Amino acid sequence: MTDEPVADRGSDPGAERLILLLVGAVGAGKGTQASILSRELGLVHLASGNLFRAALAKGTPLGEAARGYMEAGELVPDELTIAMFMEELARPHAAAGAILDGFPRTVGQATALDETLAAKGERIRRVLYIEVPTEILIRRVAGRWVCPRCSTPYHEDTDPPKVAGQCDRDGVALRQRDDDRPEVVRARLDKQVPPMLAVIDHYEVAGIVDRLDGTKPIEGVTEAIRGRIGARAAS
Repeated sequence: MTDEPVADRGSDPGAERLILLLVGAVGAGKGTQASILSRELGLVHLASGNLFRAALAKGTPLGEAARGYMEAGELVPDELTIAMFMEELARPHAAAGAILDGFPRTVGQATALDETLAAKGERIRRVLYIEVPTEILIRRVAGRWVCPRCSTPYHEDTDPPKVAGQCDRDGVALRQRDDDRPEVVRARLDKQVPPMLAVIDHYEVAGIVDRLDGTKPIEGVTEAIRGRIGARAAS
């Protein structure tokens, strides 16, 4: 094991690509950390939802294959999802590696992805799991409000409006998305967390999981991730 900064390894043609899996429940700050890491490490951020939307917009063969499932509100089969990720990993923008976000969601998907990567001589190098207690997750998500006129977002705790319930810009009454209501958030977590924890257990066996305290400020979580990657990703 070495403390060599992983960002330097991406410039070595013989170095193994740095493929990271970022895991966290809704409200854990996963998207924020993915954006920071992508910029700092020069790794492409591959989020499953974005891949699907881009493939549909471009009308790619994989996108067209997934269209029927998505329009019917069904889950896209694992083999199609993995194929989309592998297609993106084969592009020049992923030469140094990638941050996988939103997939795999189940142990079956994780196993299939592992096997697909192994066939290419690659692997998930580190799994970054941002842990946040359920009640804090609910408060984070349920605290979101938005102006229906100008779309300015607010948060009851971290970015409240000057006048409660009113947009600072135009005074319009703020609204909450249906998906952000506390009871809806709790239901989403009840469905999302158990399979997510099973995926974490799957990668714990390989000894590549880093558990991160997601209750810390954004900068603190980022610093913790930097330290974990710098010290362990070469293993």
